[in-house]
Amino acid sequence: MHTGAIDVGSLSGGFDLQSTLESGQSYLWWRADGRDYEDDHQYGGSAWYVTTARVDGEPVVIRTRQRDGRLEWESSIDATDVLSRRLRLDDDLPAIRDGTPDDDLLAAAYDTYAGLRLVRDPPFGALISFICSAQMHVTRIHGMQQALREAFGTPVTFDGETYHAYPTPDQLAAASEAKLRDLSLGYRAPYVKRSAEMVADGEADPENARGLPYEEAREQLTQFVGVGQKVADCVLLFSLDYLEAVPLDTWIRKTISEYYPDCDRGNYADTSRAIRERLGGEYAGYAQTYVFHYLRNRDED
Repeated sequence: MHTGAIDVGSLSGGFDLQSTLESGQSYLWWRADGRDYEDDHQYGGSAWYVTTARVDGEPVVIRTRQRDGRLEWESSIDATDVLSRRLRLDDDLPAIRDGTPDDDLLAAAYDTYAGLRLVRDPPFGALISFICSAQMHVTRIHGMQQALREAFGTPVTFDGETYHAYPTPDQLAAASEAKLRDLSLGYRAPYVKRSAEMVADGEADPENARGLPYEEAREQLTQFVGVGQKVADCVLLFSLDYLEAVPLDTWIRKTISEYYPDCDRGNYADTSRAIRERLGGEYAGYAQTYVFHYLRNRDED
């Protein structure tokens, strides 16, 4: 077993593991104690979080927790680079905050959840998990991804325990629609299966959107079955490095209505463009993630 730690104090703007992984932006991590989204927020959180990654084509397990000012990790590999990439540890949070507007809502969100970072999830896993997100609470989305892992993912033994990697496109493409429905995917089952088939067959790949102009990249992702503009924005923001993307989900539409009503233009494309400009353009997606996490926790308390 390899172990290591990253000094959180060395990161520009610090780091909050719990806020990052329990803010509705990633469903490819889970808490080892099974208490995802259950605990009140404590900065960093000391619970172990788990994910899998593919290194040279082979699945590996990575466990990490934040304790005593350090991000500790355990894996069968040196996980420093994977964690740095997946958790965007190189992002300059003070510069990002300075690049977004100075208003009371954003200030409250930034101050409450200082250290929250965007994730950079693998594109296929992000695509499938957000296809499953339609009309679902975060805990249900999370549970669906765990069910997909256990039903179709490759078993990986680590430290005496058996985990399951996130399914590959081939593994999900081979799944029957009936089996996917049995995992509570409901009407999303054919969307997941067909989108997996598109990637497995080489017909399309979410990675191909990377580097395109933003709105062109969003349109590119809507070719997948079950992917509208909101899901496409989620994949762009939480996987493909489009930090300006603002997914217009229920919480953000409520935020627009209450705080930025002049940005409501009556349709997704124009409203998206207006709220991106209001939230600072380049880092608008960072701003919306802080606001989403802040308002959801405030209103559910």
